[in-house]
Amino acid sequence: MRMRMRSSVFTTPSSSTLRVMRGMRSIVLAHHQPPPPLCKDLDQGRISRRSISSSSPRRLENIDLKELERLTKEAEERLKQYEEPLKRTVPLHMSIAECLRWEPESEEDNVVVQGYVRSVRGMKTYRFVSLGDGSSLAPLQAVVPVDTNQAEGLAIGAAVRLTGKWVASPGASQSHEMQVTQVDILGPSDAKTFPIQKKYQTPEYLRTIPHLRPRTPINAALLKMRSEAVAALTRFFADNHFTQTHPPILTSSDCEGAGEVFTVAPASNVAELADEDNKSKMFFRNKKYLTVSTQLHLEALAQSVGNVWTLSPVFRAEKSDTARHLSEFYMLEAEMSFVNDLDEVMDLAEDMIRNMCITMYESHTVYEFLNREGRVGSDLVPPEEVKARWEGMMADDWPRITYTDAIEFLQEHADKFEHKPIWTEGLHSEHEKFIAEHVGDGKPVFVTDYPRDIKAFYMREGQSLPDISSPGPTVQCFDLLVPDLCEIAGGSMREHRLEPLLEAMKRHNIVAGEFTSSMDGNAPTGAKAGPLDWYVDLRRWGCAPHGGFGIGFDRLLCYLTGVQTIRDMVSFPRWFGRCDC
Repeated sequence: MRMRMRSSVFTTPSSSTLRVMRGMRSIVLAHHQPPPPLCKDLDQGRISRRSISSSSPRRLENIDLKELERLTKEAEERLKQYEEPLKRTVPLHMSIAECLRWEPESEEDNVVVQGYVRSVRGMKTYRFVSLGDGSSLAPLQAVVPVDTNQAEGLAIGAAVRLTGKWVASPGASQSHEMQVTQVDILGPSDAKTFPIQKKYQTPEYLRTIPHLRPRTPINAALLKMRSEAVAALTRFFADNHFTQTHPPILTSSDCEGAGEVFTVAPASNVAELADEDNKSKMFFRNKKYLTVSTQLHLEALAQSVGNVWTLSPVFRAEKSDTARHLSEFYMLEAEMSFVNDLDEVMDLAEDMIRNMCITMYESHTVYEFLNREGRVGSDLVPPEEVKARWEGMMADDWPRITYTDAIEFLQEHADKFEHKPIWTEGLHSEHEKFIAEHVGDGKPVFVTDYPRDIKAFYMREGQSLPDISSPGPTVQCFDLLVPDLCEIAGGSMREHRLEPLLEAMKRHNIVAGEFTSSMDGNAPTGAKAGPLDWYVDLRRWGCAPHGGFGIGFDRLLCYLTGVQTIRDMVSFPRWFGRCDC
């Protein structure tokens, strides 16, 4: 696939610089009185513009070409007389990324950059400083005379403002460099104790200082890519008329039914967690939890405004120590109203991810990240492999295969797996990786119609078709698998009918007692859904067919960046046994 890159990304100088330069020129022209002789002659009509534009060397009517050149030089010199003072008084504030993309033909004076010192190399008469501000993986090289004011304060980790000339560099690392004339130390640093030195820092070590880790070039780039992903997703949903919502973090129930939840209580009264019988002492009168998914609340909101989405933190109390799991992470979830086909839900998920990738692929941040050189990001998946992931995500027509067909496919290669593929036991990671690699051929793969008894209660049961056979009942759902990382998304049609929902809740031991259906607003006889009574209510009054999905946002970004553990994708990771700062 052809690499796409927005041409305007590398336009130099920046728009802010051009505005300043245009302002300077307008000031100069406003003060340029009287006009040079050439302008006077033009105004009086003695020299035709046509004759001036002619390349003929013959003598003009009132002036020859040599005189024209002399007058032009004189006008340029007068212009410089006004421009030079303005250059010294109107600084050009630029990010480091803007500077590194700027290659002016002549040196530019009074350029100002701000950032953090990454390294300092001292010589007899100069200090060579590498400066970063998070806008670029590459640092800016600055040459600072040792006698410059405050030059002695240039230490690794220091926050500084540098003012100087932007000139062509004799070195090979970058086309231009800054020759510094003024140093302002905005935040001093002790180079001896600063934890992030120029030497290689392992991911394990950087996790022990999460408050400083974002200052490293790779982690700064990850933050910017995360921001660009959110911006792209927001535009996609807005363009497709989805309403962004903010469901609650505190909830009455465990959406997944797995029981792996954090229970909430005031710090001053933790004992209430053990005293379940005395509800009067509880802050909320009964137990509440940190949400594991916002899906159930999204279904309620979708009955108000139609299609909805959210990007929200979720929490799971899994005592898991793998590279794919955290106790706190972000989930992107969407619900579609008035849809009756799982394909429509999968189409939305596919279009959303593809659109996000195409939009981000044009950005300077992603281009720089995928074309990094040297030891930068040496702990990540190699750039060429990550590029192949992006190409797969941006490709059309992602494969779709039923769970039953997937099991049959895996059983043909059963000798390659540690766990034997069995229809009733779900897919293990090794199975998902095999499917993603051999069925997807680089593209993500949808696996649909899983066994009913291994999925959540809210999923709509599949319809039995004559030409499709399966060993047992299935539900209309999907998992989205990608090579290497396995599952990154899951979705389903929701059970919108009252009686089948109650039957499913009973199978999962959520509804206690016998019941009879009732659509008159009264609860089914003897049926108690406990904290999920409100969810059952949604089926009583005008519940349209609907479906939705959830995507592990951090896991998706891991796949697109080549970060090999989710703990390094999240700025302040929390997992079993660790919740630093």
